[in-house]
Amino acid sequence: MLLLLAIPAFGQSRTGELRLKVTDPSGLGVKSSVQLVSEANHFLETTWTDDAGYLVAKHLSFGLYRVEVQREGFAPSRQLVEVRSAAPAELHMVLSVAAVSTNIVVNDTQTLVDPHRTGAINQIGEDTLEHRSISMPGRSIIELVNSEPGWLVEANGVLHPRGSEYQTQIVVDGIPLTDNRSPAFAPEMDADDVSSMTILTANFPAEYGRKLGGVVEVNTARDTREGLHGKAVVSGGSFGTADGYFMSQYGWGKNTLGVSASGNMTGRYLDPPVLGNFTNNATSADFSARYERDFTEHDRLGLIVRHEQARFQVPNENLQEVAGQRQDRTSYETAGIVSYQHIFSPNTVGTLGGMARDVSAGLTSNELATPIIAGQGRGFREGYVKGAVAYHHGRNEWKAGVEADFASLRERFNYTITNPSQFDPGTPATFNFFDHAQDREQSAFVQDIVRLGRWTLSAGVRWDHYKLLVEQNAVSPRLGAAWYWPGADMIFHASYDRVFQTPATENLLLASSAELAALNPQVLRLAVRPSLGNLYELGFTKGFIGKLKLDVNGYDRSFSNMADDDLLLNTGISFPIAFRKGNIYGAEAKIEIPRWGRISGYLSYSYMVGFGYTPVTGGLFLGDDATTALTNRGRFPVTQDQRNTVSTRFRYQVVRRAWVALGGAYGSGLPIEFTGTPQDVVVQYGQAILDRLNLARGRVRPSLALDASVGAELWKKDDLRFLLQADLRNINNRVNVINFAGLFSGTAVAPPRSYALRLEADF
Repeated sequence: MLLLLAIPAFGQSRTGELRLKVTDPSGLGVKSSVQLVSEANHFLETTWTDDAGYLVAKHLSFGLYRVEVQREGFAPSRQLVEVRSAAPAELHMVLSVAAVSTNIVVNDTQTLVDPHRTGAINQIGEDTLEHRSISMPGRSIIELVNSEPGWLVEANGVLHPRGSEYQTQIVVDGIPLTDNRSPAFAPEMDADDVSSMTILTANFPAEYGRKLGGVVEVNTARDTREGLHGKAVVSGGSFGTADGYFMSQYGWGKNTLGVSASGNMTGRYLDPPVLGNFTNNATSADFSARYERDFTEHDRLGLIVRHEQARFQVPNENLQEVAGQRQDRTSYETAGIVSYQHIFSPNTVGTLGGMARDVSAGLTSNELATPIIAGQGRGFREGYVKGAVAYHHGRNEWKAGVEADFASLRERFNYTITNPSQFDPGTPATFNFFDHAQDREQSAFVQDIVRLGRWTLSAGVRWDHYKLLVEQNAVSPRLGAAWYWPGADMIFHASYDRVFQTPATENLLLASSAELAALNPQVLRLAVRPSLGNLYELGFTKGFIGKLKLDVNGYDRSFSNMADDDLLLNTGISFPIAFRKGNIYGAEAKIEIPRWGRISGYLSYSYMVGFGYTPVTGGLFLGDDATTALTNRGRFPVTQDQRNTVSTRFRYQVVRRAWVALGGAYGSGLPIEFTGTPQDVVVQYGQAILDRLNLARGRVRPSLALDASVGAELWKKDDLRFLLQADLRNINNRVNVINFAGLFSGTAVAPPRSYALRLEADF
């Protein structure tokens, strides 16, 4: 109870707040304009203090910030401030009259390289969000993450961080979501709802566990300005796509209330297996409401409610389209979050909070489906609580806490075979399954960040208990170190993470059921146990002339019980499996220009090699696969083994109110596992798909898509402005095959040349 009552800000692991007081020389508060800038965090915000000269800037990512205060009749004042703890940073700035100006010179360049980061972190701020490419429904956040080095999107928007399968953790306003968040599995939260994102692929705080291929921290909280403000967006484009979004927030006194809603429709939701883009329509919608109240300077209450849903079709192959197949899928999610924060002292912060969530997904097939009519209904109800205490003392930033997750899983599945020739002899013509189970997970952690001059050390340890179909405990140490070289504006860092990664819950009960023994005379079922991994990273960050930043990282990851997924018969239903071990290694580099005159942008490169090693150690295997699963020993490229990946986008401010951007993405190609003939490919997928395959090498041929955007501020008066943006995607109109007949994945084709328009009104 003491731990639960002493919980730090129920928000992201790496965020804090700044409390600013602005006075005149006599000590009286002065209402002033305040600009906060952190180039390393992609953060630039201009706001106002209240009439007493007081401002609380919330949800700031850790780092250095330049604070500039201006008021007519006074000289501008600038200072650097460091936000490094959940405990609020306090800053008092005294304005001098203009005639006796004695300003301290503080430049934005001093915030470009964070001298205390012990691992690679990528930030996506408001400027990037505002000028991002227009995405297809369900993929706005996914495409932002995919632009960062180390990330790869496979078929249907599945994110893979540094080669990991289904090991992405999305942390929304401090709440970890560890289920699959790709469009085919869960409805998406709109990127217009996001105010900032922090992306980690190494040096994970001990606070985070369960899914640690990569962590995406999403912050939806906005500034708490007085009065009514918000935005409305309409967009549309190719494939009959149309989208609408509205957000409004009202601040009064110590209260802030915000609501948002969106809805969209499209004729291309998933990545089809053929160029025809058959049966691929979708509609989706979401709603959220947020309330926050500061009862005192020490107590804050937060409430969030979210609901999201999506209805979409499963794209057909050529033979399925001729047969008249139609498959429909649905996904729904409703969540409520509550938090209460209390500041015990200037160095100690605590809160109490939790989440309740209901998630469901369904699949239906018509009678013309081939080779199988499949139906599914699955989901879970989840309750989550988290407690910790954050304490700042001297050079140390301590944090310790506990968390618990309780979920009730339910799964229903049925099929009827319509083309027996596609299955092993003796496979039952029909099958029905239903089951439910309780998931119980608890953890505790302690971590510290120590600053010793030019050295910064991070250390932590985490304990996890997992109980679903198997029960297991684990202790995971985390270590990181960094050394800053001021003369070169350069920081070197190294880290080690021991991770305990729980199996994916999607269709886990189905794949573990004894009822599946009826599907084939040869059946192998092995319990899917958590994966244990050792993650190493070594890298540096270098600033150049205060305008350009270079990040270079090398990494090595080794896993036991390496997680992957497989398909059940020909149903399209995937479920978790595991292999004896896996090894993934690679290197990444990113050149970034936050702002250099009229130019901003980035160029990122990733090199990755990944192998899995048999025999299998978990999952369901039928027929010949069951016979060889335990005896076959060897290695194979993981389905995400794309050796070379490049992503870039640069924006040029033509005039104050208009800009253009050019970008693109290149991939050297994923591995394929196909034993048929080229003619088989032509019959099932078409000649254009065959032309994009290198069957002799066992790889998809390289992909390349070039994009362009143009945007303008059409009108602005006071706080009201209208923005227009037009995008052209895949200008070169190349047929890009994402993956083809992968060992554990299907076939998917990226979109052809397409356009999109977006009109936004801010008020």
